[in-house]
Amino acid sequence: MSSRIIRGLGIAVLLATTSLSAQAADLGTAVKKPGLPAFTEFNPWMVRLRGIAVLPGGSDKVYAGGALLAGAKVDVSNSVVPELDITYFFTKNIAAELILGTTPHTAKGKGAIAGLGTLGKAWLLPPTLTLQYHFTDFGAFKPYIGVGVNYTLFYGEEHGTLNRFRIQHTAGLAAQVGFDYMINKNWGFNVDVKKLYLRPTARGQLGAVPVKTKVNLDPWIIGTGVTYKF
Repeated sequence: MSSRIIRGLGIAVLLATTSLSAQAADLGTAVKKPGLPAFTEFNPWMVRLRGIAVLPGGSDKVYAGGALLAGAKVDVSNSVVPELDITYFFTKNIAAELILGTTPHTAKGKGAIAGLGTLGKAWLLPPTLTLQYHFTDFGAFKPYIGVGVNYTLFYGEEHGTLNRFRIQHTAGLAAQVGFDYMINKNWGFNVDVKKLYLRPTARGQLGAVPVKTKVNLDPWIIGTGVTYKF
């Protein structure tokens, strides 16, 4: 194929493309209706960064070698950490929130086994998903309630007095109440209180004797932080 033919084809393609672009521009101009208000799309996403206090309970029953140790208890320490949550609004009132954070805790002997001191340590990773109802009739003040599910993973266990210290992963329910106060359409601050219902089993060995307890963690999670609405 000669160079003259190739140049001719290139010019034809260029002219066709230019013509189509001009027609598309004319069509866009034709259907545009000046004077109509701009459409504002509802954006369903919200994120929050909170500081939270995690306040767990403890255990009232401890078994050693299968026998109940009268008066023996386990106490679990509190923790303060940052937390991130992501919220998706299905409507302006109904939303789902995923809560992400991880907290370190120490288990100590209490009551009849207080002399054992620190039994062990572990990190909790408790992703929680709640379904929320947001009230929208109070202006900048936007309260909400929620219920959901939680699955807590325990990792990074360190033994103390108990060797082979382990805590079983466990699932539970969650309840939630809180509010956002919006400073403008994007930014606000948040106060949030959750109750998780968690009853994991902790195990270890005191010498050659197996030790077991069902820990009634049931932590309160109290947080406050910054809200950003997209």
